[in-house]
Amino acid sequence: MQFPRIMMPVAEKTWGAISKGAGFVKRQEHDWKVSVARTNLTQFFYRMVLPYLSIYTMALGATGTQLGLVNSIGMFVAGIAGLFSGWLIDKTSLKKIYLIGIVILAVSYLVYGLAQSWPIIIIAMTAYWLGNSTSLNTCQVICGNCLKSDERATGMALCETFSMGLLGFAAPMVGAWVVTASGGVNVEGIRPLFFISLAGIVGTFFLILTQLSNRSWKKSGETSLSFLTGISQVFKQGHNLKRWLIIATVTGMEMGMITPYAQPFARDLKGADQFVLGAMVTASALVPLVLGIPMGRLADRIGRKKIIYLTIPLVWVFYLVLIFAPSPGFLIVSGAFQGFFMMATTATEAMSRELVPPEQMGRWVGILRLGRLGFGALTVYLAGLIWDNIGPQYVFWFIMAFDFIRIPLLIGMPETLGLQNRTKQP
Repeated sequence: MQFPRIMMPVAEKTWGAISKGAGFVKRQEHDWKVSVARTNLTQFFYRMVLPYLSIYTMALGATGTQLGLVNSIGMFVAGIAGLFSGWLIDKTSLKKIYLIGIVILAVSYLVYGLAQSWPIIIIAMTAYWLGNSTSLNTCQVICGNCLKSDERATGMALCETFSMGLLGFAAPMVGAWVVTASGGVNVEGIRPLFFISLAGIVGTFFLILTQLSNRSWKKSGETSLSFLTGISQVFKQGHNLKRWLIIATVTGMEMGMITPYAQPFARDLKGADQFVLGAMVTASALVPLVLGIPMGRLADRIGRKKIIYLTIPLVWVFYLVLIFAPSPGFLIVSGAFQGFFMMATTATEAMSRELVPPEQMGRWVGILRLGRLGFGALTVYLAGLIWDNIGPQYVFWFIMAFDFIRIPLLIGMPETLGLQNRTKQP
């Protein structure tokens, strides 16, 4: 008879948390809700194929260096295009740019599914980076401008909790089941995943087409700004943007380097099968699922920088466990610690949005995208050379070394939580 009494406080707290979460979502703008839904669906299909992207490319004949080249070309093209798409978001219609990005992303999955040799993957990967970058730029502008400062990290964490957490938890297992049913971890076993993802991305196109408004944050008189003038204006009116550009560049390129090489490393050097590969991605969703929203709320109370400082050493654990894993089971543990990278990214993105005024958000997001993908294009190719000529494990030591650049620069940045008066950059 005591069991219900013991469980009652737990049930009340759980229901209270759900009610607060529902209340938070309810009071947000419709466009933010639509964009969150699109992001969640897109992430589900991406994380379904994520464990097999690099393995698929290598199965089509690519070496480690060629895998780096595939990603490098795609990131570089997307970085340049991201700068223009950010400018166009501020200048023209955000919704049109959003839809164009989704169409390009759909083309990527189609080309992946039809590919018969690894050079074709260059087209697929370029389309992926280009489409994802363009649609993500618009998503980030909506997120940055629709959420209040003291709710921004919470809102972004809520989005991450569903896309990287709940849906990300299930997607890799669905992918593993499809691969097993289609013949295992080989080209033909992986290929059906891309066509399933294609159908899903087409569905998100109609979601944005029918549900997103044509809202714009541009001010009168700014439509006449040229491309170069519009970009330079951001740095004139922003706050500490040059320093932050370096920090965000190093942070953003990290995931771009992890993605191509973590799964092949786990399979080729640690003996992981499709279920372990899927479980690694599922485990990476566990941390955002459990801690994402609490950490987002904490970032809205104590500041973004403290959350970033907290998560950096936990991400190091991911690299170290991955490198020294004595058995495939430890790879799943490494995947769990990789989830802390998502929370570091949430705090970083929230900080990024608070450095410029709303009417310049598209341009600023485009500048950040160029920095991350441009630098990432260079480093991911270097990682491929390291993989083939020095040793696969040194790729991850190479990535970790960049934190010795990021941390000192972050120390010199002011906290942006509650920043209202954006002064000119010194």
